[in-house]
Amino acid sequence: MVTRTAQERRNDEKQTYDAYLAACPARKLLDEVSGKWVSLILVALGDGPQRYSDLSRRIAGVSQKMLTQTLRALERDGLLTRTVTPCVPVRVDYELTDLGRSLLRLVAGIKEWAETHFDEVDAARDGYDARSAAVTIGADGEG
Repeated sequence: MVTRTAQERRNDEKQTYDAYLAACPARKLLDEVSGKWVSLILVALGDGPQRYSDLSRRIAGVSQKMLTQTLRALERDGLLTRTVTPCVPVRVDYELTDLGRSLLRLVAGIKEWAETHFDEVDAARDGYDARSAAVTIGADGEG
């Protein structure tokens, strides 16, 4: 009888992942890594290791709670490392792992796309809203 390792079983399971299925673990991972805070943290860490306070200042609007939760989740998923340097005060640095850098390439591209094409999207939204308002209200002013 041939005993298979846990890694061999996981490799076989990878071929069966289908994020379109509600129960698929890849779907949960996709949901986790596609959040705005995850994207912004990964892109910020693409510039190199940073301290918590640096990330907090750089990413406008993120609460302390959300930043902490997101950093912990990224560390758990193996996308970043957290290094504590014992000094006064204690220094904590966050840095992307190789796995995190592989995801960075994708989310940095999405961030750049959003910055480049925002005006086009905004114009499309305005046009849609104008057409939708005309359809909802109607030409005679009744809804």
